[in-house]
Amino acid sequence: MGKAAAIAFAKEGIDVAITGRNEKILIETTKELKSLGVNATYEKFDIGNYEDVKKGIKNIMAKLGSVDILVNNAGIAAFGSLNEMDVNQWTSIVQTNVMGMYYVTKEVLPYLIAKNEGDIINISSTAGLNGNANTSAYSASKFAVIGMSQSLMKEVRKNNIRVCTLTPSTIATDMALELGITDGNPEKVLQPEDFAELIVAGLKLPRRAMLTSASLWSTNP
Repeated sequence: MGKAAAIAFAKEGIDVAITGRNEKILIETTKELKSLGVNATYEKFDIGNYEDVKKGIKNIMAKLGSVDILVNNAGIAAFGSLNEMDVNQWTSIVQTNVMGMYYVTKEVLPYLIAKNEGDIINISSTAGLNGNANTSAYSASKFAVIGMSQSLMKEVRKNNIRVCTLTPSTIATDMALELGITDGNPEKVLQPEDFAELIVAGLKLPRRAMLTSASLWSTNP
């Protein structure tokens, strides 16, 4: 989803910085973004590590000089009962999905406040709206994302910063395919570029209008 959003932004003429843990994919994606005629860069770091986040965001700002839009998209998932899932795996999901989003937002937010304008798009999930058996870690993290986003929205709207919380259903991402929760059939299942369209549409609203939340579902999976 992150790559699809970055490509959608580039097609709108927006300079893009991407982050992640796989440098090979980051390099390839950055080249693809540049081929669309925009300035693109990347930083490799784990968003669950605050010191790495601080260094990475600082480097991005040194390269691009400014920031207008933050998309908090990184996330991991695993399924298993609360009793059976390893404690380290459970906490790792929360560390990445919640603390990672907090770390990145904390480092980017001062730049948006200084500009007195900006957009933050936080990606939760339908799993953050309803818990189900064997999803306790993932659902807990995505419920937390919604709460954090709603609180942040009410804190910074006075700074002309729009905070939007998106809750997609299953999308044919690498993670979803690896977990076996979808076959990714493009005739029936949401694709990453569909979700990117929603992000761009929300950003194109007049500045006086703020999309605070939205869910995206496959019509008939």
